[in-house]
Amino acid sequence: MKSMKSVLFCTAIAAITATIISLVQTDWWVIRALDLVREPALYVFAALALTSAIFGQSLRVWSAGLFAIAACINAWCIWPYSRFAAPDLELVGTAGDERCFSALSANVKMENREFAGVIDQLDAYDPDLIFLTETNQAWIDALKPVLSRYPNVSTHPQDDTFGKVFASRLATIDTDFIEQPGEDTPTFYALLKASDTGTVRFTGLHPKAPLPGQNTQERDQSIQRAADKAGTAVTGAIVMGDFNDVPWSRTTSDFRERGEWKDPRIGRGTYPTFPSFLLPIGWPLDQVMVKGDVQVRMLKVLAGSGSDHRALFAEFCLPQAIRMIEP
Repeated sequence: MKSMKSVLFCTAIAAITATIISLVQTDWWVIRALDLVREPALYVFAALALTSAIFGQSLRVWSAGLFAIAACINAWCIWPYSRFAAPDLELVGTAGDERCFSALSANVKMENREFAGVIDQLDAYDPDLIFLTETNQAWIDALKPVLSRYPNVSTHPQDDTFGKVFASRLATIDTDFIEQPGEDTPTFYALLKASDTGTVRFTGLHPKAPLPGQNTQERDQSIQRAADKAGTAVTGAIVMGDFNDVPWSRTTSDFRERGEWKDPRIGRGTYPTFPSFLLPIGWPLDQVMVKGDVQVRMLKVLAGSGSDHRALFAEFCLPQAIRMIEP
């Protein structure tokens, strides 16, 4: 029992130290990576606080207290994405006076050869918009029967996990894959004719995940550039994709605030998508946000399809009475 008491106390010290360090404003990978696991860390630290209170003996107050503080800090960081927080936007009903369309975004995992799992999911949900990442030429070839049903298709195959595919039933006024010199991680932009009088800018993101020992600067800059993207006046905008970042991080929070994006998950849950086989303690690397007059009718994480990510499926609507915004 003495050894257990000591292990719990040392673990509590490590937990509170790591949690406090995770609040430091830096782009150093090892610190920013702590942001990713705030939700599972909250559950683990809460459980260890209870364990310490029961079995910790003479040090149980200290151990339980340190674990509880660490759990509370992580809970505070992800609080907006709890079901107890106020929603960022209200989901719309089915009044019938809006122009609605659906979208599916997924990281298919380039090495994944279970093409049928993704194709079956696309067939089942039949989205009006498709945005897929990590698509090489093999994936694009496998998807041809699905893509043939869409009048507007843009593909950008790459063998380094940063290929992308976009398909739309909505008329596209303009599409573009934009790469920054030396990055080779293109961001996709499209201007969509979403109704007779409304255009929607769609942004598809998949920045490079920082490797151990690297900083997060390249990823952060890719996300921030998408927030600052200027263009023709539109009635609303949608961003989807694998950000390789969580929504409560400093970078993605800044993205949301700078671009005045609304996140439908705020007040409804974290909607974890990675790793697909362990969602109860996973984290939400895949994002969806809207701005302007784009409304959200539904959002859900789909079942696994063979990739290490789960797909996001959403339904968006534009009201009949619309206004123009500058994205």
